[in-house]
Amino acid sequence: MNIVLREWRNDDKEPLAKFANNKKIADNMRDIFPNPYTIGDAVHWIATSGNSIPQTVFAIEADALLAGGCGIHLKEDVYKCSAEIGYWVAEPFWGKGIATEAVKQLLEKAIPILTNVVRLYAEVFEHNKASMRVLEKNGFHLESIRKKAVIKNNLIMDDYVWVKLLNK
Repeated sequence: MNIVLREWRNDDKEPLAKFANNKKIADNMRDIFPNPYTIGDAVHWIATSGNSIPQTVFAIEADALLAGGCGIHLKEDVYKCSAEIGYWVAEPFWGKGIATEAVKQLLEKAIPILTNVVRLYAEVFEHNKASMRVLEKNGFHLESIRKKAVIKNNLIMDDYVWVKLLNK
C-alpha cells in the first residue's frame, strides 16, 4: 500500500466528514474533535489546517484515497522544546500498518525543520493499545501513566504518555 502525507485539500471535505463521523474514531480523540463530524467541521478543518508555518498538519493518503490525518503541534513558553504528535486513521483502513507508516513519515518530514524541538510526545487513552504499538514501532517509549487523568464519555481513565527524545 502506498502511503503519502500531503496538505489537506478542499476536495477532501466529503471523505473527511464521512470517515471522521465515527464514534470509534472520536472515542480515541480529545473532545475538541467533533462528534458527530459534519461537512461544516471538515470545511473548517481544511481551511485552518494549512495555517502552520512550517507545515505540520497533513492528510494521510493510502493508495490515493484519504485515509486519515496526522500532525505535530508545537508547544509554547517553557515547553517550547516539546511537540505533541497526533494521528487518526479511518476505520476501513485499520490494521494495515497505515498509522505506523504515517507517523514514520511525519517524523521524517518534521524533525529536520523543528530545530528547537528535542522532545516529541503523544498521549494515548488506556484502551488504545493499537496506537501505543504505532508509537513503539516508531521509537517512542512509555514515559508515564497518568492515573485517572482524563475523562472521556463520562469515564475516568488513565492517560499513557509516550516520548521520543531527539538527538540534538
